[in-house]
Amino acid sequence: MPERRCVITRAEDGTVRIAGPSAGPPFTRAVLDVAGAVLTWPVLGPTGLPTAEIHDVGEAQQWLWTVYGEHTAAVVDAVASGTPAAELTLSEQSTALAESAARLALGHWAARWWPTSYLDGIPALEPDVLGLELAALTHECQQLLDESGELEGTALLEEHLAALDPLLRWRQLPAPPRQLDRVLRLIDDAADSVGLDGEALRRLRSALERDQRPTATPFDLAELFVRQQEFALAAGSHRTATGRVIARGSGTNDWCRYPPGFVDAAEDAVSWTAYALGAGRRIEVEVVADIAAPVGGVHLAAEVHVDGGPPNRVPLARRDDMWTGRADLDIPASTTPDIEVGILLPGFDPGPGADDAAAREAVRALARHRLSVAAAPHDSEAAHPDPFLAEIAAAAAVEEDF
Repeated sequence: MPERRCVITRAEDGTVRIAGPSAGPPFTRAVLDVAGAVLTWPVLGPTGLPTAEIHDVGEAQQWLWTVYGEHTAAVVDAVASGTPAAELTLSEQSTALAESAARLALGHWAARWWPTSYLDGIPALEPDVLGLELAALTHECQQLLDESGELEGTALLEEHLAALDPLLRWRQLPAPPRQLDRVLRLIDDAADSVGLDGEALRRLRSALERDQRPTATPFDLAELFVRQQEFALAAGSHRTATGRVIARGSGTNDWCRYPPGFVDAAEDAVSWTAYALGAGRRIEVEVVADIAAPVGGVHLAAEVHVDGGPPNRVPLARRDDMWTGRADLDIPASTTPDIEVGILLPGFDPGPGADDAAAREAVRALARHRLSVAAAPHDSEAAHPDPFLAEIAAAAAVEEDF
C-alpha cells in the first residue's frame, strides 16, 4: 500500500494544515470547499489524499476520520489544541468518500478551467451534462459538506435539469457509460431529499423504476448535445488600419485574468499588429473568442506594455468570433518598439502572474488525454477512473465539430 510522509501544522490564526502534494498556478489545482476546511488536489500530479486547510477543526471532524483515517483526525485535533507540529505517515489508499471528493473537485476544476479551444481542437464540455454529474457527486459527498455546500448541490440540480432528458435517451443506447445509471439514481435521490419535482424528474423516476431499458432507435451520441455556436474563423478580417505595419506578434493568454468561457484557450489566441499612421502609431488587438463568450454587456481589455513602460488599456468588443480593439500609442517614430500584450477582464483581473505557459500546455495535454480515454469503449472495467459524462459526449462530438 503506497504511503507518504505528511506534516500537520497550526498557523497563528488557528488554521491547521495537512500538507499535501505541491501545487502549481491556480488553474492546476482542483479545490473543494467542505465543512470547516478547503481541500486541494494537484490536477497535473498523482491523485491521492489532498492538502487540507482546516479553519474549523470541530466541524471538520465529521469527515476527517473518513478521508484521512482515525489517527490523522486525532493528530489534527491535538495540533489544533496546542500540540507542536506533527509528522506522520499517511496511507495513499483512498477511501470511497475521498475518491468521490477528488472527483467532485476535479469536476469543479473542469467547469472552471477546461481549456476549450477551436484552434487546438479541444471541444467544450456540455455545461448541463457536467452540472448534473456535479450535482450527483455533491449529493454523494454530503458527509463532507456544510449547509451551504448542500444548497450548492441543489442549485446545480435546478440549473442544469435541461440535460436530464438527453441523459435518459443516452441510457437507451445498447452500451451506455457504466456510471450513467448511478449518476441518474443519485440525481433522483438528491431531488427527492430536497423535495424537487417536475416533469423531467417524474420521467427520470419512471425510467429508473423500469428495470428493462426500452429499445430505442439507434442514434449518434453527438446528436444529443448539439453545439449552438459555430466558428467562422476569419483572423485579420476585422483590421481597419491602412498604415504601414511596423510590428506584429502574439500576446500572452493568461487564463487567470478573465472568467471561463471568454477566450479560446489556445496559447496563440491573442495577436496584435502595430501600424505607423503618418507620425502616429496605433495597435490593433485580436483575440479568438470562446464559443460561449458573451456578445454584449461585458468587455475584455488588452493590457499593452511598450518597451517595458506602464500598461496601456485597450478596450475589446466581441464581434462574431473575435474580441477586437485598437488604440493609439505613444511610440517614437524612430524606434522599433518592444510590445507585450495580455488579456484581462477589468474588475476580475487579479494581476499578471508568472509565465505559466508550460503549465497551460500541460493542462491541454491532460485534456487531450482525458478525451482519448473518453473516446475508448466505456462499458468495461478499466485501470483509469471513469471520464465524466460530459467528456464522453465531447469526445463523441470531436469529429463533427472539429
